[in-house]
Amino acid sequence: MNSTVLANTLRFLGLVFLQVLVLKRFSLGWENFNYFNIFLYPLFIMLLPLRIPHSLLVGLGFVLGIGIDIFYDSPGVHASAGVFTAFIRPFVLSFMEPRGGYNVNHTPTKARFGLSWFLIYSSVLMFAHLFFYFSVEAFTFYYIGDIFLRTVSSFFISMIFIIMYQFIFDPRD
Repeated sequence: MNSTVLANTLRFLGLVFLQVLVLKRFSLGWENFNYFNIFLYPLFIMLLPLRIPHSLLVGLGFVLGIGIDIFYDSPGVHASAGVFTAFIRPFVLSFMEPRGGYNVNHTPTKARFGLSWFLIYSSVLMFAHLFFYFSVEAFTFYYIGDIFLRTVSSFFISMIFIIMYQFIFDPRD
């Protein structure tokens, strides 16, 4: 088996299990103020190789999301957010493309492109993912203030975990 496929399969399984077995249990907040949700699973979509075909990327986003939905009892909410994140990833990458272009054999990590590039890249995708997720969960923009508050609060806590993940599992730099 190709080492890239094996590494991404292990990352997929590890992030899904971490999300559903550990991070789902974290309840940062209190009864009526549950605005701090930690989502680490979109990192799988962010860290897929640059050469992956767009249709496969969107398909993997769906499989990832539906796997999370099974454990969260939220039919289709995580799947739709995963598909959305996978769909916009190529556009974000093309917007952030360095002058010399990308080496299609690389994976977008902090070790390859630098910490500041990775922070901007992951922040854009994570904020879009969370805003889409909470919008679909509420299913109306009547609660736009609540959606935005949940997005911002979950964004900061999730980004802390994403940065920790990058320093633990990709320590080069």
